[in-house]
Amino acid sequence: MSFTRTLRAVGGAVVAGALLFGAAPTALADQNRDDQWPLKAFDSQGVWKESTGEGVTVAVVDDPVNGSHPDLKGNVLPGKSFIDGGRGDRKGTGDHGTGMASLIAGHGHGGGNADGVMGLAPDAKILPVGRPEVGVGVENSGLGEWIRYAVDHDASIINMSIGPSFLTDSDKRALAYAAQKDVLVVVASGNSGESKLGDLAANPGVVSVGAVDKTGKVWAKSNSGSQLMLSAPGVEITSASATAGQYRLADGTSDATAYVSAAAALLRSKFPDLTAGQIANRLVKSAGLPPGKKGLELPDSHYGYGFIQPLKALTADIPSGSKNGPLKTPKADPAAGTGGTTADNGDQQASGQQEEGLGTGAIVGIAVGVLVVVAIIVIVVVRQKKNDRNGPPPGGFGGPGGPGFAPQQPGPYQQPGPYQQQPSAPGAFPPAPPTQPPGQ
Repeated sequence: MSFTRTLRAVGGAVVAGALLFGAAPTALADQNRDDQWPLKAFDSQGVWKESTGEGVTVAVVDDPVNGSHPDLKGNVLPGKSFIDGGRGDRKGTGDHGTGMASLIAGHGHGGGNADGVMGLAPDAKILPVGRPEVGVGVENSGLGEWIRYAVDHDASIINMSIGPSFLTDSDKRALAYAAQKDVLVVVASGNSGESKLGDLAANPGVVSVGAVDKTGKVWAKSNSGSQLMLSAPGVEITSASATAGQYRLADGTSDATAYVSAAAALLRSKFPDLTAGQIANRLVKSAGLPPGKKGLELPDSHYGYGFIQPLKALTADIPSGSKNGPLKTPKADPAAGTGGTTADNGDQQASGQQEEGLGTGAIVGIAVGVLVVVAIIVIVVVRQKKNDRNGPPPGGFGGPGGPGFAPQQPGPYQQPGPYQQQPSAPGAFPPAPPTQPPGQ
């Protein structure tokens, strides 16, 4: 089963049960909010005093998002469906995209918006980028186009709770394009329990995310690997279904990814002058580890630099750091040399015409160069004869003290700030008393 099919299998298994939520009386909608344990773990009320994600657009590359869901209405832009070419904010056949959007920018409904699902960044906007349903030969078709659409339509964060089985050169160029345009790309590590990440999650420049439960323990099915950067809540997660009034309960790195995207939206709203890499730096430097895991060498293949702590990321005194932060810079074109891009056919033809023969200037230049080389050789030989008893100086080029032997400085991302949440009970996510969310 492919990575993407695995994600869908997990989501599909819980949707049938989630329909019971939609059929329940209104009182049960309050239970949906109560079941959102990550909000309590994050101290969402404290978070929203610092930022609500206002002014930030998060692209959700997934199923189309139902923008008419009562928990999302007003927060979803038209976007685009790459299924039929229409809008992306219309209900499709899948629930996954709506669920991810609700975890990022849901605002609840009812009196005081106390019912339904609240996202971690309730004032952010969602740009839905609807992708075709999963199928052989379809699951990766158009990924580069979807990414470019998101970038060109003012998304500063792209959430991809998806796992294509491979990346084409076009896809990699699109990811490099996102990095060039200062867009933070957040992707799921996958739900098959493998000790390696897929092409997308392992691609340079992305923030790859694993899942943990409410005690801070890594979810058993969360994929791991050396490129994993962060982890976030991904077990027993309540989110909105595409059908209005219905909700879903799921486990998966998809949900964890949505929470990281939401945390990034909070930061981009409060710190608009920070680059995507510097936003990732704040998430990394504020990440935490559960008790008993403090001695891990970071990044750890299962936790990355740890699980996100949005309030600390928003309030801690963390230097901005370098432009790229912990993100590696993807090449503009994987088939080209460093910093290069593949020329189009017209440029290639022009280059070929210029190389058919050498012009007069080129011939003169070569002749002058040969004469210079000969002159240098003569000078060196004469000097060597005059001082043939002198040996080479100590060290020298490439020797001790020469180029290439400078001591390597430790990178700034090996040890993020220590876990500072003090749990009231064993576990990494102490629940806080539920309080009313901000009004929409």
